[in-house]
Amino acid sequence: MSDPNEATQPTPPNVAPAIRTIAMPADTNPNGDIFGGWLMSQMDMAAGNVAARVSHGRCATIAVDSMQFLKPVKVGDEVSLFAEIERVGRTSMRIHVEAWRRSRDGELSEKVTDARFTFVAIDSDGRPRPVPPANSSAPRF
Repeated sequence: MSDPNEATQPTPPNVAPAIRTIAMPADTNPNGDIFGGWLMSQMDMAAGNVAARVSHGRCATIAVDSMQFLKPVKVGDEVSLFAEIERVGRTSMRIHVEAWRRSRDGELSEKVTDARFTFVAIDSDGRPRPVPPANSSAPRF
């Protein structure tokens, strides 16, 4: 994925997105742009999906770092969220997520934001649990 110091890159990452969705009118602010909170929640879901697959179970978001909105998302835009594991600790995972928009009637994709999400694997009582070690059959992201 991109260098975190680089504001934009010409094309999205060359991997399948963790989530792809369409921005809808119900997700707008009074100016007609998509709420930043909606976009952040989509990013959290993408990171959470990856965290659950890596940890083989329930996880909780404990931190979000370095989020800066670069461009607005408009109603009807296709939003693609790309998630990449950066680090796996004993009970935690740091996942970098990039959000890209594509106009409904266009081909140009633009990066709109990125952030780092930290998740902790938790047990059924909500207490931290170890992340299982990676093996050759584990999913790749």
